[in-house]
Amino acid sequence: MIPLQSGFLRSYGRTLPGALVAPQFARCRSSRRRRTQGAAPSVVAVIGNDEKSVGTVPSRQTVGSRRQPELASPPRQTIEVRAVVTIRKKMKKNINERVVEHWDSFKSTETAVGGWLPRPSEKPYFIEYTADFSLPEVFLTDIVVHGFSDGPIFFPAHTWIQPQTLDPNRRIIFSNQAYLPSQTPDGLKDLRQDDLVSLRGNGKGERKKHERVYDYALYNDLGNPDKNEDLTRPVLGARSGPTLGDPLYESRVEKPNPVYVPRDETFEEMKEATFSAGKIKALLHNLIPLMTSVLSRTDNHFGCFSEIDDLYKVGVSLNPPEDQSTRKGRLSGDRFCWLRDSEFARQTVAGVSPVNIQRLRGFPILSKLDPDVYGPPESAITREIVENELDGMTVDQAIEEKRLFILDYHDILLPFIKRMNALKDRKAYALPPTPSSPRRKKVYTHGHDATKQWIWRLAKAHVCSNDAGVHQLVNHWLKTHACMEPYIIAAHRQLSGMHPVFKLLHPHMRYTMEINALARQSLINGGGIIEAGFSPGKYAMEISSAAYKSHWRFDMEALPGMAEEDPSEPCGVKLVIEDYPYAADALLVWSAIEDWVRDYVSLFYPSDAVVSGDGELQSWWHEVKTKGHPDKLHEPWWPPLATAEDLVKILATIIWTASGQHAAVNFGQYPFGGYMPNRPALMKKLIPEEGTPEYERFLQDPQAEFLSSLPTQLQATQIMAVQDTLSTHSPDEEYLGELSEGGGGSWVAAGGEVAAAFERFSARLEEAEEVIKRRNKDPGLKNRTGAGVPPYELLLRSSGPGATGRGIPNSISI
Repeated sequence: MIPLQSGFLRSYGRTLPGALVAPQFARCRSSRRRRTQGAAPSVVAVIGNDEKSVGTVPSRQTVGSRRQPELASPPRQTIEVRAVVTIRKKMKKNINERVVEHWDSFKSTETAVGGWLPRPSEKPYFIEYTADFSLPEVFLTDIVVHGFSDGPIFFPAHTWIQPQTLDPNRRIIFSNQAYLPSQTPDGLKDLRQDDLVSLRGNGKGERKKHERVYDYALYNDLGNPDKNEDLTRPVLGARSGPTLGDPLYESRVEKPNPVYVPRDETFEEMKEATFSAGKIKALLHNLIPLMTSVLSRTDNHFGCFSEIDDLYKVGVSLNPPEDQSTRKGRLSGDRFCWLRDSEFARQTVAGVSPVNIQRLRGFPILSKLDPDVYGPPESAITREIVENELDGMTVDQAIEEKRLFILDYHDILLPFIKRMNALKDRKAYALPPTPSSPRRKKVYTHGHDATKQWIWRLAKAHVCSNDAGVHQLVNHWLKTHACMEPYIIAAHRQLSGMHPVFKLLHPHMRYTMEINALARQSLINGGGIIEAGFSPGKYAMEISSAAYKSHWRFDMEALPGMAEEDPSEPCGVKLVIEDYPYAADALLVWSAIEDWVRDYVSLFYPSDAVVSGDGELQSWWHEVKTKGHPDKLHEPWWPPLATAEDLVKILATIIWTASGQHAAVNFGQYPFGGYMPNRPALMKKLIPEEGTPEYERFLQDPQAEFLSSLPTQLQATQIMAVQDTLSTHSPDEEYLGELSEGGGGSWVAAGGEVAAAFERFSARLEEAEEVIKRRNKDPGLKNRTGAGVPPYELLLRSSGPGATGRGIPNSISI
């Protein structure tokens, strides 16, 4: 248990020699009750000797701390310093906590030894403890030391403090002053290094829940061969001990036990309440098993479109009546929009997966796969087929005028197609060749008779199914969630908490490791929701890993969409498609991020030499490449980190990935994918071919054949529930351009040039929001406006709680 105390600290009327020992969570001082068990480690708040000028007052009797600042000579005068320690109060209440609420000494007050000085807190979920008591662990929000002539010193902590029996090491809390390594006051240099070393661990042993160790490990715990041999999955990670069946695999950590993440990366209570005790936990862990037990005996396909409409309109909501969060439905404007070719095309630039469309640069379309394994590289899409759709224009003219575009998943999926199609009720295109059966190549185009129109709808549904799988596994999971982890781990291991780059990145790392750990338990694990609901099935993570090997590169994760350099444009690039809502809006957000980062970097790095000479910064970028992405270590496309502009591009790319890019590919999942015909996550049947019994059934009842190709009622409801969950903002979400005290707001609020630059950044984002709103009312932009066409709002930075279809959080928090 952790006894807490507060009172005056004693400092001296001279420049501090490197550090100030501030509140220590130690044994209680009270002579009436001496605690001997559960003593906590000391918490040392440290400041540099040039941070504050120290005034003097006549000496008086003060309560001394257990450890005093080391002085070169005895002091002659003292100043009164009062430390206020703020600890977050738990939100979830049991009977003991309800009693405690009535104890005045435990309410939101602050105190000094000189007497009780109650002052209610303006924040209902924070409490300043001013009496001695014990807790199993505490979340230290901040420490404020008063008594200096030019104002208080603020120590932002936002960290869990453990009892000494769990963590005997002292905890070091730095003030909100940023220092490059070369600028660190002498008295803080060793402490700076000690703090970093404590976060790295020794790479051995099983991680414990209370630890704050940041280290790398493979994703080798997604399978569960101890439970079922069919749940064996290739090594992709953790440190929990090997399985019994295969020592190459980590043993599974099953719910309700958590997968290890450093203690300070776990959800705060409001987020936990939303995720675990509220709608999300109910959907993922309570509702789905209930649906399975009820529907498994009669899990049929939908009989008509009205059944799907009713499910989507009613939705899956467990919100209590007082929950004011909202859910934005895709069909509020036009329930038949998904049937139109124009809507199919519009969603490639304004839907939930707007990053895969590419300009066709040559003809014929060629595969890059090994032709000895996968057959001839030429696509079955010929010039004649394309030119029949071009109203007299040739293919070469269309390419020259930048009029031809393509969605191409051939090379990503083809190596897995045979295994995917061998799964029960999973069918995708196209089949690889065998010695006895060459690969079938067939091209579908829209037709004018009823039969061809229905075949065309099935073909589009297969394209959407492939797109949904690639989107979930590559654009969403791989390129945002997975690739952010190395940046986060390396930052904690190599950048001190007082480093300005760490302070810049800190808001963009919030909750990401925890949400990824939860995904490993329920979403991407063997037999999990992604495998059950999307076409790749048990090969989902293999496809994601293969896409990383073949397609991911850091230098291509920056500027969004199809853009070409154009110095005359405000953002320095020109879009190939003018009416491209995702790319156009993303450029606004990207430009604001880049300008903010450039302003920030210029405040700390006045020359390129300072960048190249920053040992912590260089170690961070080196570790990102060598430990975070070792398979890509020798790729030539890694940007160097030698100049301030190099640093700007790197940091802007990371911040964009965590904020705008994730928002664009995540928060539209329910609005676009919740209605299954619009974006089926899997297809159960191939398109029927003439001369087969399936084709005859199709001719008799094409609607029934179409519906029987879609996910079943149970699968559709599972997928809808998950997509609703993943599209939902928590009430404690922190949005781009807005910083809470925990996300660094207290540091920015301290004023100065950083605060001014951040205010400009926030203003730019507000301007971008207004520009987007105007674009959404522009009748000339057909991909945003028109009868039944929803506005593109995914990159509006602000949002309320719920599945709103808008909002850019600072970090990947869901």
